[in-house]
Amino acid sequence: MIQSALHNLGHERRTVLLQLLRYGLAGLAITLAAAGSYWAITDLLHIDPMASYGIVFLVFSGISYITHGEYSFRGHGERDRHHIRMGRFFAINVLGLLVNQLFIWLLVKQLGGPTWWPTIPMVFLTPLLTFALHRRFVYA
Repeated sequence: MIQSALHNLGHERRTVLLQLLRYGLAGLAITLAAAGSYWAITDLLHIDPMASYGIVFLVFSGISYITHGEYSFRGHGERDRHHIRMGRFFAINVLGLLVNQLFIWLLVKQLGGPTWWPTIPMVFLTPLLTFALHRRFVYA
């Protein structure tokens, strides 16, 4: 059934959909691990939420670069000029870092909410933004 539905799509749409699915699977695992790590470091180690997410960002950016390059966007775009692709990847991830830091600042620091609140937009909003930007500017 899924194969039939994919076959009826045009080649480009099918390619984008498959990349989105792979990005979603890999990204969900990475995002859940990053969000859980942020929460654990913040609550269990009593580290400031914004510093905690900075630590998590450094660790998971490397994991994310390898995973998305080898799996999510496999076969899409040029594979030479790794230094350019890596620079663009990290620039987009820094944007994701800033967006997530904004969520932490707003929901925890300003509104006084629990430290888990920012994990909701971290999991559901930021990945949509970074997928679109990674596909367009990194793996094009």
